[in-house]
Amino acid sequence: MSYKDHLYYLEKCVEVSKRSRENGNTPFGAILVDDSGNILMEQENIELTEHKCTGHAETALMERASQTYSKEFLWNCTLYSTAEPCAMCSGSIYWGNVGRVVYGITEKRLLELTGDNDINPTFDLPCRDIFARGQKDVQVIGPFPEIEQTAVAVHEGFWD
Repeated sequence: MSYKDHLYYLEKCVEVSKRSRENGNTPFGAILVDDSGNILMEQENIELTEHKCTGHAETALMERASQTYSKEFLWNCTLYSTAEPCAMCSGSIYWGNVGRVVYGITEKRLLELTGDNDINPTFDLPCRDIFARGQKDVQVIGPFPEIEQTAVAVHEGFWD
């Protein structure tokens, strides 16, 4: 995938994050793309409306994907996310066997947005660090400065 392709899919993630917020959830979105560029799944956050502490977009997407596709197939897929996956989401991506992660904004930038809000007690732990401790070579691409303003705009006023 080219840099331009990554931006296209990240913009799609932002659209999913807008829907998430409109549906009463935290403003995050993730999509799963196969190695031919087909969007296989989209996922909003579901933690608030389903009262599920593990309802982050990436983890919920991986739960669905792991029930639908083989680990061998998922290794050649890319998970796109508006924000860098947290420790829990990185773990679900790792265990689900997705081979590439692309994100828009860093977790550090997300922490600046959420502050000490109880809904999202954000870590300052890059997903690269988590994947580096595993036994698989999960490729991580991000952040993308070109998408930051658009991704951040969805959060405006949410965490106040």
